[in-house]
Amino acid sequence: MMFKNFLAAHPFFWRFEILMNLRGTDAIGTEPTTKTQNQGQTRARKALRYSAPLILLACTCCRTLPPLPQADFKEPGWTVREGQGIWTQPHHKAEIAGELLVATRAQGSGLFVQFSKNPFTLFVGRVAGNQWEVELPPQHRRYSGKGEPPKQLIWLYLPRVLEGQPPPQNWVWHQDTNGWRLENQATKESVEGVFTQ
Repeated sequence: MMFKNFLAAHPFFWRFEILMNLRGTDAIGTEPTTKTQNQGQTRARKALRYSAPLILLACTCCRTLPPLPQADFKEPGWTVREGQGIWTQPHHKAEIAGELLVATRAQGSGLFVQFSKNPFTLFVGRVAGNQWEVELPPQHRRYSGKGEPPKQLIWLYLPRVLEGQPPPQNWVWHQDTNGWRLENQATKESVEGVFTQ
């Protein structure tokens, strides 16, 4: 009985309890089932029977795109900028100062941005054609997709506004001789800095 209370208290484990009840037996104890419990089990069986194919289809359709090729800045058409930056995380959680590398390719055919806090790389973002990719090495995570990058990825919008494109709606871009700043006003996330090269 105590194990069942543990399962009910933790959202991740409630699915296990439902699956146990679908079998029609209680592997934990020998508590009698009531008519209401049997009706709930019948509804759960029907829901699982009809939703399982949809869940399976969704899981097989969603897959991460293959990694983008490494950017070769020696190829013609790349403009590379290096400097110092400060990243203020959403809702002012933390400020991180580090080294910044931003590279853009002619006609908007590619962009690359890397933010590092020596000796660690914290963020690497790439866009090639219609595909974008983000790596967060400290967390061992990689995200990718097609089309416009999500607005949560402020780093992928920095090279675009540096090239003269307008920032997304409700974002503020400021650039002068002292440096630049890009801010998402809704989340208060921002990146600011200055380029030395």
